[in-house]
Amino acid sequence: MSRVGKLPINIPPNVKISFNDGQVVVKGPLGELKQNIDKEFNLNISGNAIIVERPSEQKKHKAFHGLYRALINNMVIGVSQGFTIKQEIVGVGYKAEANGQLLKLNLGYSHEIVFEIPEEVSVTAVTERRANPIISLTSIDKQLLGQVAAKIRSLRKPEPYKGKGIKFVGEKIRRKAGKSASAK
Repeated sequence: MSRVGKLPINIPPNVKISFNDGQVVVKGPLGELKQNIDKEFNLNISGNAIIVERPSEQKKHKAFHGLYRALINNMVIGVSQGFTIKQEIVGVGYKAEANGQLLKLNLGYSHEIVFEIPEEVSVTAVTERRANPIISLTSIDKQLLGQVAAKIRSLRKPEPYKGKGIKFVGEKIRRKAGKSASAK
C-alpha cells in the first residue's frame, strides 16, 4: 500500500469538501478549488478526516493513489492557509516592481521585462535599502504558484560564478571557482 496514499487528510473546521462524479471541490475561507480525479477512486469522509481509497491493486491505481491524496491535501491547505513563495534578485542594478498583476523586472538585459501574473496569484515586490529586492508570490493553488515562480526564475537563473540572478529565498547556489592566474 502507498505510504502517502494511506495517510488521512485532516480537515479544518472551516473547510467543506464535496466529491461527486470524479470531481473534488474544496471550499474554505480563502476560496474554492476543484480537481478531477479518477472516478474509480473513492473518498471516505468521516468526521474531520478524509481517506483516499483505491479500487484495486492494479499498477495504475497504485501509481495514482499517493498523487490524488497529495493533490487533495494541497487543496485543503491552500483554501485554509494559502501558500507563499519568496524569490530574491541578486545582482547590481537588478530591480523588481509590482503594479497590480504586472511585474516589471530589470535583470541586466538591454530592455525591461514585463511579466503578467495570473489573476489567482498575488504579487508584491519589496526593495529595501542595501538589500536585494524580494518578490513574494501568494496563492491558494500550489501547482499554479510553483509554475509562476519557476517561470520568473527562468528569466535569469542564478549563475555559479558570482551567484547573480533570481533565486528562491534560502536556496543555496553551488559556486564554482573562477580562473586562477597562472604562476610563472
